[in-house]
Amino acid sequence: MSRGDARKGVAEAAPLFAALGDATRLALLVTLCSGGPLSIARLSDHFAVSRQAITKHLDVLADAGLVRSSRQGRERIWEFEPGRLEEAHAILERLSKQWDDALHRLKAFVED
Repeated sequence: MSRGDARKGVAEAAPLFAALGDATRLALLVTLCSGGPLSIARLSDHFAVSRQAITKHLDVLADAGLVRSSRQGRERIWEFEPGRLEEAHAILERLSKQWDDALHRLKAFVED
């Protein structure tokens, strides 16, 4: 992967990591991962914030591609979307490898 491609990938992932950087959004994601699809009413049972606040947080997670919703009657049901989290994992793995490579080069330089 070229540097330009790597920068583009990181730039595209920035909203994903920003969405994960909020404690309430991260807790909502964990709840959806472990509890399966839930309505806002059911999600609000787990949090000490208003349904409106939960909706705003879910919208941020949806914009980042981490959750999706569907209508069931009058309710919106929210569920975890694993694909984007897998992308985040791949980005973090790539960054980890780059750091390991840099540390190995530094070690070789220092030892020479």
